[in-house]
Amino acid sequence: MRVGVAVARRKAARWARHWTRRWEAQPLHTRRTVRLVAASGALGGVLAAGVIAAAGPWDSGQRTAERQTAARADAAGGRTGDADHGSSDGVPGKGAPGDGVQGAGAGAPRVLTPLGPQDGTRPVGSPRPTGAGLAKELAPLLKDPALGSPSTAAVWDVTTGRELYGARETTGVVPASTVKLATGAAALAALGPDHRIPTASLAEDGEVFLVGGGDPTLSAKRLVGLARDTARELKKDGVRQVAVRYDATAYAGDVLHEIGPNENIAPVTPLMVNEARLDDSRHGPAPRATDPARDAADDFTATLRKAGVRVAGEPRAERVPEKADELATTYSAPLAELTERMLTYSDNDLGEALARQTAIAAGRDASFAGSGRAVAGQLKKLGLPVHGARFADGSGISRDNRVSADLLARLLVTAADPDRPELRSLLTGLPVAGFNGTLRDRYGDGDRGDGGTAAARGVVRAKTGTLTGVNSLAGTVVDADGRLLAFAFFTMGATDRTGAGDALDRMAAAVARCGCR
Repeated sequence: MRVGVAVARRKAARWARHWTRRWEAQPLHTRRTVRLVAASGALGGVLAAGVIAAAGPWDSGQRTAERQTAARADAAGGRTGDADHGSSDGVPGKGAPGDGVQGAGAGAPRVLTPLGPQDGTRPVGSPRPTGAGLAKELAPLLKDPALGSPSTAAVWDVTTGRELYGARETTGVVPASTVKLATGAAALAALGPDHRIPTASLAEDGEVFLVGGGDPTLSAKRLVGLARDTARELKKDGVRQVAVRYDATAYAGDVLHEIGPNENIAPVTPLMVNEARLDDSRHGPAPRATDPARDAADDFTATLRKAGVRVAGEPRAERVPEKADELATTYSAPLAELTERMLTYSDNDLGEALARQTAIAAGRDASFAGSGRAVAGQLKKLGLPVHGARFADGSGISRDNRVSADLLARLLVTAADPDRPELRSLLTGLPVAGFNGTLRDRYGDGDRGDGGTAAARGVVRAKTGTLTGVNSLAGTVVDADGRLLAFAFFTMGATDRTGAGDALDRMAAAVARCGCR
């Protein structure tokens, strides 16, 4: 079928087209600031939008102020120094030393030089909250009867990379969906923000293989395009009839999550269309297909037939041979965008997919267990405290997960480090209080009993987590002095799901309202 010079030329042309497509598919990160300001304006939140800007303008997922800081330091002949994580008990991050630039131990977040208001950050010399000030605000709120036990909290200063307040902050608790922060960090660190997940077609001896690489966002439109490109390549090679096989072996272990069939998550397979949703939804609960890989293969086959390729029989599951030739490939959005979508909408399918991408990158089995070990390994490489942590899944649905408030708060500080630009989408993807994602309907508008949270609209950006009896909130907040802080609040054993979530919102709002000195 493929002999002689003509075949060699076709292969060379196919190879060139493949790499041309990959080059053209590289991301243009230009949407963050415009999208946030537009959303704020649509809801009448001019003030909130201004405060969001004060937290740092976003461009390509990185703060403009951070780039200016680096440029100024480079112009001065060096980089800004690292913070000394003072400690009263030998644990890095404890205590509250001054803002001076000093030496630091390994893995300490970089100090950001304070810039003026024109740079979109806090004014030079704006005061940092104190542990006593934060305790005065937060300790009474942690006693709210709506919360369960244990309730834990951690607040860190993003500028200096130091802990400001902690309450049982090293206790491992069930994090629910806030574990997606860990999942996203691990995937971004392992693969980089520009990585794209492929879905490919390959051919060998009259068989065409549809191979899933783990992209749950593969749309019906992209699958049709892949099938048409495949048909075109087959015709160029003079092939008019094939058998279709599909390969979903990129993942290992159980396909079903421990909660079983559920509208909140599809079977965990590397080959599916639109997260196996059986309706037109893009996020949230939805009925799911029971065999997403076979359904994708059926749709692929139907398009091949419409394109004039005769297909013998029905698709069959089979591993692709190593010597098969690539015909066509379609790619997901960049990993940075997938991470943002996962966090904004608490997308469970993306959570599991990114955990498995981390496992594949680490050379581990892409199973629940292998992915959990890979996530922990990447976080450890980032210098984060993973002792006692457990990652039973990538989505946070499992009650076997264990994460501390200290870990997630430190993770957010690390994501803001200008030396870690690959992690920036962990911050840009956080839902904005009162505006979008899972925080859109939280933090009241002030016209009803909002418990004083309306003032935090637009200045709190956080990942939510909710299971029966479990509530969590982890993100960033700009306080009354314009200081950017990272926080993580957890509670277990709560009997009032809404009341517990409201109590955590009041804690974040309290930090936003006060200078806490």
